[in-house]
Amino acid sequence: MIAQRIPGQRAIIDRRALAGTIAEHVEADGAAKARPAIVTALRDALEKGREELTRRLEEKPSAGHEITAGYAFLVDQLVRTIHDHVVADVYPSANRSAGERLTIVAVGGYGRAEMAPHSDVDIAFLTPTRNTPWCEQVIEAMLYYLWDLALKVGHSSRSIDDMVRMARGDLSIRTALLEGRYVWGDEALYDEASQRFADDVVKGTERQFVAEKLEERNARHKRMGDSRYVVEPNVKDGKGGLRDLQTLYWIGKYIHKVRTAAELVDVGLFTANEYRSFRRAEGFMLAVRCHLHTITGRAEDRLTFDLQRQVASRMNFADRPGKSAVERFMQFYFLQAKRVGSLTGVFLAHIDEQFAKSRARKGLLASFRPKPRMLKGYRVFGGSIAAPGDDWFRQDPVRLIEIFQLAEANGLEVHPETMRQAARDAGYIKHEVRDDPRANALFLELLAGRNDPETVLRWMNEAEVFGRFVPDFGRVNAQMQFDMYHHYTVDEHTIRAIGLLSRIEKGLLEADHPRATHLIHEVASRRCAYVAALLHDIAKGRGGDHSILGAEVAEELCPRFGLDDSETALVAWLVRQHLLMSRIAFKRDLTDPKTIEDFVKEVQSLERLRHLAILTAIDIRAVGPGTWNSWKGQLLGELYDAAEERLRLGHMKHGREQRVAAKKAAVAELLADKKGFLRLYGDRFDDAYWIAEPEDIIAINIVHYTAAHEVKDNLSIHCEVDKARGATLVTVIAADHPGLFYRIAGGIHLAGANIIDARIHTTRTGWAVDNFIVQDIHGRPFSEPDQLQRIKRSIGDALANRIELVPQLAKRPLPHSRAKAFDVRPIVTFDNQASGRFTVIEVNARDRAALLNRLARALFECSLVVQSAHITHYGERAADTFYVTDLTGGKVTAPGKLKAIEEALLEAASDERQAELEGA
Repeated sequence: MIAQRIPGQRAIIDRRALAGTIAEHVEADGAAKARPAIVTALRDALEKGREELTRRLEEKPSAGHEITAGYAFLVDQLVRTIHDHVVADVYPSANRSAGERLTIVAVGGYGRAEMAPHSDVDIAFLTPTRNTPWCEQVIEAMLYYLWDLALKVGHSSRSIDDMVRMARGDLSIRTALLEGRYVWGDEALYDEASQRFADDVVKGTERQFVAEKLEERNARHKRMGDSRYVVEPNVKDGKGGLRDLQTLYWIGKYIHKVRTAAELVDVGLFTANEYRSFRRAEGFMLAVRCHLHTITGRAEDRLTFDLQRQVASRMNFADRPGKSAVERFMQFYFLQAKRVGSLTGVFLAHIDEQFAKSRARKGLLASFRPKPRMLKGYRVFGGSIAAPGDDWFRQDPVRLIEIFQLAEANGLEVHPETMRQAARDAGYIKHEVRDDPRANALFLELLAGRNDPETVLRWMNEAEVFGRFVPDFGRVNAQMQFDMYHHYTVDEHTIRAIGLLSRIEKGLLEADHPRATHLIHEVASRRCAYVAALLHDIAKGRGGDHSILGAEVAEELCPRFGLDDSETALVAWLVRQHLLMSRIAFKRDLTDPKTIEDFVKEVQSLERLRHLAILTAIDIRAVGPGTWNSWKGQLLGELYDAAEERLRLGHMKHGREQRVAAKKAAVAELLADKKGFLRLYGDRFDDAYWIAEPEDIIAINIVHYTAAHEVKDNLSIHCEVDKARGATLVTVIAADHPGLFYRIAGGIHLAGANIIDARIHTTRTGWAVDNFIVQDIHGRPFSEPDQLQRIKRSIGDALANRIELVPQLAKRPLPHSRAKAFDVRPIVTFDNQASGRFTVIEVNARDRAALLNRLARALFECSLVVQSAHITHYGERAADTFYVTDLTGGKVTAPGKLKAIEEALLEAASDERQAELEGA
């Protein structure tokens, strides 16, 4: 029977009334002719039951256990009704033999009585022997009724001997039967099957089952992202989700033969408080899963961005200052997932301990027990550090920090029982402990530890000690950011950043981060780097600018941690400006001297520059897989080198003429035996071109220009994979004419490429030489021959008007399929101070294939000349920056003109314009 109490059962389904209706149809028309009417009656009962449970879910949106048990009860009653009708009316048998017996067992989630609205109905039909015609007929008839109800039935039909044999060899079958629950039929046969399963399958295989289940869990976690903090979690199979809770129950049931999760307390695997946490997390996640199924009308278990808002609303989460309803809902979800992780650690440690105690020792060493060594009062045994007594942390709460510091410094694990104690006693960390100099010194040693601070800080966070000791960190615990750029919650992102810094310092990431690997050993204070990594996002979710608010937090916390005044000032500046370097590198023209001047004016010292370069690298990489790439490394490196030169010398190394001359000499060296091309055509490019382009690209351009000129080609397109930049260079040489840039951009996007940088030049003889840096949608170079050919063909078609760019681009899907879940309103900003020669226009809008083409066309229609474009993607958002002049080569300053440009760009980037073009 179902253990969960289900109120108002007859409001869900009245089996007696349903059976009476079926009997009336049979009496009137006979079983065969009455079948359509019987199916209709069953279907009506199913729909009525579902409607009632949907209503109850709306009334009690967090009642996960009650609703899922209600769906299992609904299916139970239908199965019982169908069985009784088939046995009595379809295949009646007055004198059944001993072999003509049948028991119906609910297995899997149905067996646990945890059914979401669209869960599978998993049923095992068990018989005493194989090939009994009557049993086969009954089973077949029952299945046809269930299929007619459009239920997704997973079924098996086996004899008891077959069940035992197959369960021994298949883990999934064994797990499903472990949760077997009697539904209907021959109860004595069910009891016999249960006893055979316990005696012939389970007995003696406990260790093997635990090992296989944990291996299965690890593989599942790896498949789902291997973090319980991925921002689109799978409620069922993700880390910290329902399957993890079920795994604990399976293991407990297999080893200790418990019938309900509550009995895990009786066998010592959980305390009463831990079981309540288990039950609360399970109930919440079951409710979330029910809402997902109800909203989508299907078995949907992934909490995607487009569903998160709806589930948050249905579960009555509301907006609060600085935090939206969906962010509060997801924070609560991640806190439950985190609790599941803590329970898992405690549970598995107890299982290990129980196995260790039961392990028989034989021979001369049977009575030998190795003695634990002592480390500052702690017991160290088998690679774990443990508190010596139950009141150890209560006596001196500073020890709650000390044990984690000792674990990190000595490469030890914290014993799970001690983790349980730490979680229980974390509340003893009050302001006296937070202000204790020794506690803060220990914390700083852990944070900047030389072994593995990331892992130990994660343990500290799991035990809730981290958030108690640094309450500002506790505020961002399990906090998500509702966007497609950030892959992890704020606390997980921060801990990952600290781990990346540790790996960089050890030289483990030198291939990806050679500059940061070098710089970390040059900074005056390495602990500043670790504290800045900890605090850079500490003020997220408070409303306002988290960088400014975070700097204020740093000014309070750093002295507490033991940093001196100069270190505190440095960390506060780093937190305040932690986005500065990426913003300048990715959104500004690094060849414009004013860009470097403004950046250096803010940075002011080499020590700040070194720290900022390190923090920027780990911050980007800790966002999630694929966010760091060679192109970003290249841009950040160029900015660092230019700023370092300026800070070291106090000025730019060369003036404009000297820089052009030096660039030409470097290009001549790269061209080697083709340097004659430079003498022939070098003077056709003005100084702005020589300053703007890197030497290697200029060398490619000169060779390309020479070839195009000699064959008198009016359109020449060259594509070259640039491994150093992690992108592909696309150069277009053509007779310059109005609108060339937006047409080329449209052609490139139509070929499936993303433009991440573009520089537009016109030679003194009127030829356009436009360089585009492009990548595929995954941030990789376009490298396959057919991809490169597609780009060339697409650009050619766009320039020759062989295709209609606007409608074709409008049809292309968004780069991220669920980007429509986000409200991305376009924003346009103007900056006439960022460059000496150009007006800098930045447009933030929803990322789509047509965006750059539309923006560039709008600028063209506003009579502006684009000098360069710099494109950055942040999940569902794109930031496109343009360096422009008016037709006379001057900046745009007139307020009326700026307003007109803004309106044109907002219109071009709007969702309304997209919808209009899609419908055209």
